Amino acid sequence: MSAIVFGGPAAHLSVFEQELVRKRQWLSTEQFLDLIGASNLIPGPNSTEIAMHCGYIRAGVPGLIAAGLGFILPAAGITLAFAWMYMRYGNLPEVEPFMYGIKPAVLGIIVPSIRILFLKAWKNQLLLWLGLATLTASMLGLGEVAAILGAGLLALAWHQWHHPTGEVIKKSGWALLIPGFSWTFSLSTGSLFAVFFKVGALLFGSGLVLMAYLEDELVRQRGWLTMEQLVEAIAIGQFTPGPILSTATFIGYQLYGFSGAFAATAGIFLPAFLYAGLLNVLLRVLKRSAPWRAFLDGVNMAAVAVMAAVTLRMSLHFAFDPGFLVLGAASVALGFLKPGLHPGFLILGGALSGWLWTWAFAAG
Repeated sequence: MSAIVFGGPAAHLSVFEQELVRKRQWLSTEQFLDLIGASNLIPGPNSTEIAMHCGYIRAGVPGLIAAGLGFILPAAGITLAFAWMYMRYGNLPEVEPFMYGIKPAVLGIIVPSIRILFLKAWKNQLLLWLGLATLTASMLGLGEVAAILGAGLLALAWHQWHHPTGEVIKKSGWALLIPGFSWTFSLSTGSLFAVFFKVGALLFGSGLVLMAYLEDELVRQRGWLTMEQLVEAIAIGQFTPGPILSTATFIGYQLYGFSGAFAATAGIFLPAFLYAGLLNVLLRVLKRSAPWRAFLDGVNMAAVAVMAAVTLRMSLHFAFDPGFLVLGAASVALGFLKPGLHPGFLILGGALSGWLWTWAFAAG
């Protein structure tokens, strides 16, 4: 499916429902809705984990592995081909004008999505204030992982304060200890795997949050990528079918060739296999846990806030580039006016606009 499905998690889930529930009847509508709800309560890419769990329901652990590989490998292969072509041709003059327009086109995908996610996450005034505080903290330099988990803990503490006799989280507390790890590796395939495994293990919410995590890990902390390279990688991930986390394949190839592509891809998707394997057990517990729901409400709002922060930082980075401002504004406007427009059209339109913009000013 991932070789033909564009449009992100919403499109993936629509195809799953049509193919697995209505057509093949491998699981009921109620089971499918339970999986969607539970996937929002654990880290990892939602649509990828749901694909794996559908495979588990159908054929146990072998089905989980087969479904996961079947969903990931086509997208990773296509992204790897794009990475090879980019590294081979991306810096040539005849290709650079197209890449110039792709960068601002990403804004037309991200900004409308941030608005939709914000409206969904805004359930009460506490979450609104948590979102504003997270946005401010992220702009001031606080790491995305710390900001998101901090907001979740504050929301949990608020819930427990107002429901002192409520259920206390015990078995799932280990997940909150992961950010205490320290990652200070130099660039190698091993460090690539470790960094992307960390991102895959801590990624909450939409795949677009990936940009915020990678900007913090690879641009600000380690300097392995420039902001321009990250934006290009995210654009390729949006343009290609399948899960946006295949962006890791593109970045890994940029940094360390084929071995880097394999290490980054394996690192970012391996946690999803582990989480999907535990989902069946966790589902019964998490659905009944009011504290976990409060924690995830805070996490979801903070995830939207860090997406807004990284988008703002990206915009400020290119603030003195007239072409980026004009093309970015046009892309955002189009994204709002045509909310159902496929992301690939925005990327293709941006590439063409970049070529026209460069040609017009070169001719002038």
